[in-house]
Amino acid sequence: MIRKARMTEVPLIYKALEFSARNGELLPRSLGELYDSIRDFQVYTDEQGRLLGCCALHPTWEDLGEIRSLVVNEEERLKGIGRRLVNRCLEEARELGMRRIFVLTFNVPFFRRLEFVPVSKSLLPHKIWADCIHCVHFPDCKEEALLLELEKKPSE
Repeated sequence: MIRKARMTEVPLIYKALEFSARNGELLPRSLGELYDSIRDFQVYTDEQGRLLGCCALHPTWEDLGEIRSLVVNEEERLKGIGRRLVNRCLEEARELGMRRIFVLTFNVPFFRRLEFVPVSKSLLPHKIWADCIHCVHFPDCKEEALLLELEKKPSE
């Protein structure tokens, strides 16, 4: 089941992200940052209520949002959970009026299957100056930028 994350789940989300960050799959997030952004998160739970994965949609500017912190427990991967989490975030993005969604990722093939296309990081200046500049990997980040157009502007 996919639903909005709860405050009590922040330590579980932190642990899942920390594990994936240690494996070089994504960048770490602090507990404070997760508490601050809990409204961004969707979680996937099983019938027993165990958290099997999470994903966040973070608004960045006007009609632009970011998919981030996508993680699925190792033993639950390749079951479509990641795709379902991203799709839920895309539904929410449409509800909020976002037209473009980007991701910075090490897992390009996954997002390419979801129709995200590679773009230059230079197209994401708000992200770079708001978040990336504070990252230990800046400016030598190996993550790749991909973008999904949810809808075209009326003049296009």
